[in-house]
Amino acid sequence: MFRGKKYKKVAEAYDRTKSYGLEQALEILKKSEVKFDQTVELHFNLGVDPKNSDQAVRGTVVLPNGTGRPVRVLVFCKDNNYQAAQDAGADYVGGADLVQKIQEGWLEFDAVVATPDMMPVISKVARVLGPRGLMPSPKSGTVTVNVAQTVKELKAGKIQYRVDKGANVHAPVGKLSFTAEQLIENVKAVIDSVIKNKPQTAKGTYIKSLFLTATMTPSLKLDMSLTR
Repeated sequence: MFRGKKYKKVAEAYDRTKSYGLEQALEILKKSEVKFDQTVELHFNLGVDPKNSDQAVRGTVVLPNGTGRPVRVLVFCKDNNYQAAQDAGADYVGGADLVQKIQEGWLEFDAVVATPDMMPVISKVARVLGPRGLMPSPKSGTVTVNVAQTVKELKAGKIQYRVDKGANVHAPVGKLSFTAEQLIENVKAVIDSVIKNKPQTAKGTYIKSLFLTATMTPSLKLDMSLTR
């Protein structure tokens, strides 16, 4: 696979056979020189069997320093919640009118919140929102009677994560332009959340491996003992 000079420069700054502490890993990633602000991500491989429903790891966490990108929030609710949603910072608020727009191809939003009484209305676009990870659900906290609080959390940097078929969890933790301290706080918040959501039926080593990467950089394996 072809790799550019900037990618190779970062790759040459570390040993792929080693595991790194979080601060050292961030120092290496910050040597990347590209013209846009890269997203930093954590990649977990977990000791769970995603085929078993009782081992399907998923959760939400509010990053202490946000994600570094604006989040456009759409809220489905009835008239009595419109003002609260708008005051909390929702970008779009509505009902059947927004369902129709989505059916026509409109998808200019990053997160969707709904009150429980609106779920039958938005079921018409479940096949559009679901594959994109946008369908509201009680487990993710996006089906709620307290739309104002949920909107504020999403705007502040609340993220969702869930284990995939390969027992991996991928989570954004900020931008490479963040200070090391900001990224460390975000990383630890995500790790704490994933550990908190360990299934009771999971046996053996829970976090089998943990990698840190940015959009245009190689992945660095983290030493869990140093990271924690």
